[in-house]
Amino acid sequence: MSDAIKVFEGFRGSTALITGGMGFIGSNLARKLVELGANVTLVDSLIPEYGGNRRNIADIAEQVDVNIADVRDPHSMQHLVQNKDYLFNLAGQTSHLDSMLDPHTDLQINCTAQLSILEACRAVNPQIRIVFASTRQLYGKPDYLPVDEKHPLRPVDVNGINKMAGEWYHILYNNVHNIQTAAIRLTNTYGPGMRIKDARQTFLGIWIKLLLENQPFEVWDGSQLRDFTFVDDAVSALLLATHKDAAGKVFNLGGDPTVSLNELAEMLVDVAGEGWFEQKTFPADRKRIDIGNYYADDTLIRNTLGWQPTVSLKEGLKQTVAYYRENLAHYV
Repeated sequence: MSDAIKVFEGFRGSTALITGGMGFIGSNLARKLVELGANVTLVDSLIPEYGGNRRNIADIAEQVDVNIADVRDPHSMQHLVQNKDYLFNLAGQTSHLDSMLDPHTDLQINCTAQLSILEACRAVNPQIRIVFASTRQLYGKPDYLPVDEKHPLRPVDVNGINKMAGEWYHILYNNVHNIQTAAIRLTNTYGPGMRIKDARQTFLGIWIKLLLENQPFEVWDGSQLRDFTFVDDAVSALLLATHKDAAGKVFNLGGDPTVSLNELAEMLVDVAGEGWFEQKTFPADRKRIDIGNYYADDTLIRNTLGWQPTVSLKEGLKQTVAYYRENLAHYV
């Protein structure tokens, strides 16, 4: 039996808490955990700007416990982490631009609240296993490609700085307080359930929204290179990161293949069978915090945990477009 299968079988009968549980990745993770036989509790503030959407859990609503709470409330979190085997810590403010316009809120959610969550675990449940959703934004503008975990960390915005602190708190609590913790640096995760009404979560979401509304979408600097992770593959990585071999480690997540934004736009139009796009220059406020070309070296997670992407970019786009064709009204 492979280590991956052992990890997945280990969730049967376990208790798992997901912060940001009605968000994009959290809801897909919840669905998989339910399938694996776990008892799942979701925590979400449902603050409109942060991506939580009841539609994301419509098919599993009767199979999970839902708690509407804010991770900034330390009393709620201390209650919620009790008697849980796993904590998937996905709650966060993800908009890079919002973090520059309202840095104090970003600090509270992505940094201060993370420390409170870890303190709650230390106080009432130090045996819990934690996986923290980090971001490739920590690297800033790459010195070399592909970017591995040894690359210098130079965030270009407030969001990146606060997420870096949140990630380091988690690794510190693993190393000092023996709370088993791992971090996954996500990159351009996409798929059913992602926020599409604006670009707060990913630019690909607003592309799909406009395409399905028969409007052109904008491609800024189409020569830029990116890699993308389909949400099912991201979920697998989060689950595998509960393995003991992941404790105290930080892993990049990527995907195959690396494409330019122009190639991505053309692929999206092709799989959708409709739509068109326009080339635009970067808006000045975005350009100042843009990181240029980026794609990950995810060798470490492949070699350590046996993770590998299973959904091609073309197939992932096909599934995503089909989902929003059927559910568009619930996301705009």
